Amino acid sequence: MSTGRSPATTQRSSATSTCASTFAHSSSPPWRVCVSCIELSLMANSTYDNRAALWKSVTREQWNDWHWQQRNRLRTLEQVEQVVELTDEERRAFADSCGAFRVAVTPHYASLIDPSDPGCPVRLQALPQPGELETQPFELEDPLAEEAHMPVPGLTHRYPDRVLFYVSHNCPVYCRHCTRKRKVSDPTTAASRAQIEAGLTYIRNTPEVRDVLVSGGDPLTLSDARLAEILRALRAIEHVEVIRLGTRNPVTLPQRITDELCELLADVAPVYLHTHFNHPRELGEDACRALDKLVRAGCVLGNQMVLLKGVNDDPETVLELNRKLLTHGCRPYYILQCDMSEGITHFRTPLKTGLSILDHLRGRIGGMGVPDFVVDLPGGGGKVELVPQYIVSREAADGGQHVVFRNWAGETFEFFDVDPTSN
Repeated sequence: MSTGRSPATTQRSSATSTCASTFAHSSSPPWRVCVSCIELSLMANSTYDNRAALWKSVTREQWNDWHWQQRNRLRTLEQVEQVVELTDEERRAFADSCGAFRVAVTPHYASLIDPSDPGCPVRLQALPQPGELETQPFELEDPLAEEAHMPVPGLTHRYPDRVLFYVSHNCPVYCRHCTRKRKVSDPTTAASRAQIEAGLTYIRNTPEVRDVLVSGGDPLTLSDARLAEILRALRAIEHVEVIRLGTRNPVTLPQRITDELCELLADVAPVYLHTHFNHPRELGEDACRALDKLVRAGCVLGNQMVLLKGVNDDPETVLELNRKLLTHGCRPYYILQCDMSEGITHFRTPLKTGLSILDHLRGRIGGMGVPDFVVDLPGGGGKVELVPQYIVSREAADGGQHVVFRNWAGETFEFFDVDPTSN
């Protein structure tokens, strides 16, 4: 009987079994284990195999070098048009919006774009759209009031026990839905060594801070040496119990997840790494390999998906994404309602869209695959969670209430809720 699996899948399965056995009997760091899996993955379904004619002379070794990817990002209209068939509206948006928010797209991420489909979910996130040029009265430059809650430059302290620590304002790809357009991609706002040291000093001198989210921009745009300095300094602070990294590199530049980086992360483990996949199309072979390596490095992975109109505002799309993420050790952590940032209203969806997606997920995927749907309140109010309404009715009764619930399938069930004051 046929197994229904391709030879490549069978090879990967065999290699994974071998590596699992090696891991079980080896004292080597986990990030070093699955070399055969990694080498095999490099040969199948990489974006290298789908690269545009612009990069046909590039070797696989160059393609898998994250420095090469950074140096060869698409930045100009002329470069983008060698890869993507732009519409007239996209050309105008490109010309008009680049002064306000730059364009940068790695060759890897560009290779995920459908060059002939203006509605491609990767394309919508990476390239300027006409909606960016429209500003609404309710839109804000700093919607979450991050600057207003900075005790020192480059560090937001909103919640009592945690801080948001900005160490870079650069990203491999400048996402068009970015909530920090006011400074991301602007070299004049880059975090200096003195600014980062001031942030570390604040954390050292503030014992109630137990959780530090290292963010940006993208902190993985820093060199390994600089990143190591920051992470080791945080790990040396006794009251810092949780270190988190917010990065989209597994999505936009998975080549950045090198053995050397994984060794660094393993050295300061555990690191809670929040990444940002928005669509199943982004979870190709390269990205999956990056997630697998991070898991073996001891990272605890979570995904923060931003709900975007035309990209992932469909329940089945999110279900597929979350199933694939779990397969690679990454738990769907948040569905984030799109912030009230300037120039991104064309991405925003009604709140009921997120609620309907949660309703669809419940019962169709295990609890680990059902993220929290949250709104980050404007003005620095912080995150609040929204959940579907499962209570249909309540009716008073002796000693409590009869409560009628509906489940994920729309069936109703009665539950007796005890009144604690009746005893």
